[in-house]
Amino acid sequence: MKYIVSLDVGTSSVRTLIFSPEAQIKGIFQIELKSSYPKIGWVEQDPQELWEKSQEVVRQAGEFCQKNNLAIGGLAITNQRETIIAWSKKTGQAIYQAIGWQDRRTAEECQKLVKRGFEDKIYRRTGLCLDPYFSASKIKWIITNVPQAKKLIRKNDLLVGTVDTWMIWNFTKGQQHVTDVSNASRTMLFNINSLVWDNDLLKIFRIPQNILPTVKASFSVNQNFGLTTILDEKIPILAVCGDQTSALYGEQCFKKGQTKITYGTGGFVVVNAGEKIKLNNPKIITTIAWQINKTIVYALEGSIFQSGGSLKWLRDNLGLFKDYTEANLLSEQTQDSKNVYFVPALTGLGSPYWLPQVQGLIRGLTNQTTAGHLVNAAVESAAFQVDDILETIKKNYKIKIKSVKVDGGLTKNKHLLDFQAGISRVRVFKSVNSEMTGWGVASLAGQSLKWPLVPLLLESETKFQMSSQQRKEKKTGWKKNIGIVLNN
Repeated sequence: MKYIVSLDVGTSSVRTLIFSPEAQIKGIFQIELKSSYPKIGWVEQDPQELWEKSQEVVRQAGEFCQKNNLAIGGLAITNQRETIIAWSKKTGQAIYQAIGWQDRRTAEECQKLVKRGFEDKIYRRTGLCLDPYFSASKIKWIITNVPQAKKLIRKNDLLVGTVDTWMIWNFTKGQQHVTDVSNASRTMLFNINSLVWDNDLLKIFRIPQNILPTVKASFSVNQNFGLTTILDEKIPILAVCGDQTSALYGEQCFKKGQTKITYGTGGFVVVNAGEKIKLNNPKIITTIAWQINKTIVYALEGSIFQSGGSLKWLRDNLGLFKDYTEANLLSEQTQDSKNVYFVPALTGLGSPYWLPQVQGLIRGLTNQTTAGHLVNAAVESAAFQVDDILETIKKNYKIKIKSVKVDGGLTKNKHLLDFQAGISRVRVFKSVNSEMTGWGVASLAGQSLKWPLVPLLLESETKFQMSSQQRKEKKTGWKKNIGIVLNN
């Protein structure tokens, strides 16, 4: 029996998970990652830290496998998307910090392109709205503002890529400058119809194609992403998939209309859209979920900038609790938000609003408001934002969504599951396996080892019990407070 080491390079941590063919986790090794905020709206990470800590957790996984006589069949990589890194082809050294997916420094540049009339062209070719969330404007910013970038371009020595590309480059010691379709489709430079880097979009952003990676299928029986070395053993990199669509695959949302929600630092609603695309609303992202051999599967996606991140803000900035266990206890003891509303536009609002410039709001405070009410207001804000996205998808794509599968750290909060089921009138299924991001790409890679498809084991099912009147009052209150933020 052979095992897959799944490397998950997230925003707040990097970790490896060792999976068996039965989806059992044999080991987890995790190290926290730092982010820096040099200016308002700027979010950066250290590329070298991303690589060194990824290398460390892979080494730890390898030592565990060696100690326990577990044969490694391959490495699979899933990653935070949209974050961009630039480096020298010759030296392999990054020339600037990794510009994070939450980074808003290019908001003004994106608005200029909107005013020049490029928004519809970009949407029709990429399925994305013209927003600094995606990679293209970040790449342009590096080329424009980092002097070394211009020098390296003249010498044909500059390479750029999303986090998966940076990982593969380092793991293969500079032999492979590649990405997969799920990550390429988040750059705002990749044509999701023709499946190539789009020349017109490259001209709009003034980005030379030769600095971009080669694009491959997420998994193919006829190729891999190169070889790496784990404890002196050559191991193939078998599969690569962006984190959110990897989780969609892990949740076994293989049929059109099946939906998963991840509540992490950000929140992500992803709906399997099938093998053909419809571009009906630019406020909802149309993206490539994965490619297996020659088959492309598309997804509709709503991206929320602050989901669990709202609780992190309450902890770090207001000091309301020490850790998330305490936060969940406060939530459980309080049980509701007592009509406190928290619109967490700490870095603007994502889907379905896409307004990078708006600011957050907490409203409804009284002398009876407690820390628990604020925690539940933050938790409810995650559910409200999901509901906004589900409403938009149902309206524009005529997809009936009666149930959702959920994962992510915030799902440990019972109030979230109850509130989401009630406010959206859906059945909420939580899987036993909480590591769907890592499992999705591991199960993709497992096809090389002829792994069987194992049933998805469910931990819980939450049915909606909120009364129609309460639901109406809650939704009205949320819409009112969102309106204040939008019109401020």
